[in-house]
Amino acid sequence: MEFSSRARLKHARLAGDRREQYPHSLQFYLEPPMESISLVEFESFAVDRLKLLKVIENLGVSHVRGTDVYKSKLESELRKLKFPYRALAEDDYEARRKDHISHFILRLAYCQSEDLRRWFLQQEMDLFRYRFNELTESLMQKFLEHANLSFEAVIAWQLHEPSLSGLWDASYQVGLADAVDLFRARKVFIKDGFAYVPFKEIDVIVLNNYRTKLSKALALTARSLPSIQSDERLQPLLNHLSHSYVGPDYSIQKNTGKISLEQIDALSVKSFPLCMRQLHRALRDSHHLRHGGRMQYGLFLKGIGLTLEQALEFWKKEFIRGKVDADKFDKGYAYSIRHSYGKEGRRTDYTPYSCMKIIMSNPPSQGDYHGCPFRHSDPELLKQKLQSYKIPPSGITQVLELVKGVHYQLACQKFFELTHDVDDIGFSLNHPNQYFTESQKLLNGGRELKKEFNNSGNFQQKNNSQESTNSSSTPTSSNAKADTELEGLEAYFTED
Repeated sequence: MEFSSRARLKHARLAGDRREQYPHSLQFYLEPPMESISLVEFESFAVDRLKLLKVIENLGVSHVRGTDVYKSKLESELRKLKFPYRALAEDDYEARRKDHISHFILRLAYCQSEDLRRWFLQQEMDLFRYRFNELTESLMQKFLEHANLSFEAVIAWQLHEPSLSGLWDASYQVGLADAVDLFRARKVFIKDGFAYVPFKEIDVIVLNNYRTKLSKALALTARSLPSIQSDERLQPLLNHLSHSYVGPDYSIQKNTGKISLEQIDALSVKSFPLCMRQLHRALRDSHHLRHGGRMQYGLFLKGIGLTLEQALEFWKKEFIRGKVDADKFDKGYAYSIRHSYGKEGRRTDYTPYSCMKIIMSNPPSQGDYHGCPFRHSDPELLKQKLQSYKIPPSGITQVLELVKGVHYQLACQKFFELTHDVDDIGFSLNHPNQYFTESQKLLNGGRELKKEFNNSGNFQQKNNSQESTNSSSTPTSSNAKADTELEGLEAYFTED
């Protein structure tokens, strides 16, 4: 009995400490976590939050913020990734702890450039807005007090303004500087040097306050990067997180040998993302690609199912139609292709590039065709290219608006919808090989592409009821290994 009593007392103290550490499901992330965590937990927390922020980005473009559909989908993602989603829950200490730690990890990863800071800030703002608006009125008041935003509540009749009768019952008294945006929109009442903000509009004041604090925090964190960069354990993880891919691993070839060389031209029109379609067209036109294009396109073709033998035949046939003779190809280019398939050098099986890797690294220069067309093309040239693909004017406008908003993957997602005549593809696009897999899945009625020989020896397409590679691929939380491996591969592709 004595042991049981002590155990209960210890548990009560622990519960009290936990409630004191995270008294609310919502916070401004002003104090960094001080505990020690393993590198496994470090990466796991960061990847889960990154998944959440990418879902928020996608929902923010696909749905109107604050609608029932938007809130339902976001709550579902919060539940799945085990982040706080219900303000009144008292047993979500682990979720609040994960939320706290993961925010600061991604703050470290996304403070490294202006583009990264802008993206991180926007997604964190949308997450905060959703959580704040889910609070009850009493919980909102408690949070404002906890965040030192204790605005005085004023009942409408106390202002002695008959003109306000019926407009709102109560408001918060705030400083004019805090209510500039609402003042411009004529949503506040000004009197005696104060702005009186309706309860339903207070989220604007709170969000502006949070934006200011987080912007300053990101700038300060960026100044501290040199001390962090000296840590050989953390720096590779942080560098990777800022352009990581968190979907299926397309180096695991479930569909090897199902694509014939004769099919590639047709598939490039129907099922290749714009970046790979552009590379394929350039290769057919000039019979050559520079090393950046060969790496990006070669690994993509490997990911969709080309065997080593097919890859050697494909590249050789095309190159010898240009200025490269068969002997030069066999002595130089063939080795690099075998290397990418893990048959030379360190015998490493290289991974196809994800969207983030294509967008964030190795931008194309004059004469290059690799990269992301939505990120690296001039808007006018992109518009002309979309017109040549018979994209309707309204669709082109939508794509260009997403590009203007720096939503390159969402622009590619919209391109998928327009070229496949669907309203909502129902997934977040993060990888060129995912684009191909989902396209084939849609075009073939949810089935993989399969080939077989007929009596004359030609390839025929046949539907296979197996699940697509996207659903059967093994999830991966990191391509850091692949990034390191590709450094070795680049050395073999440097000959133009």
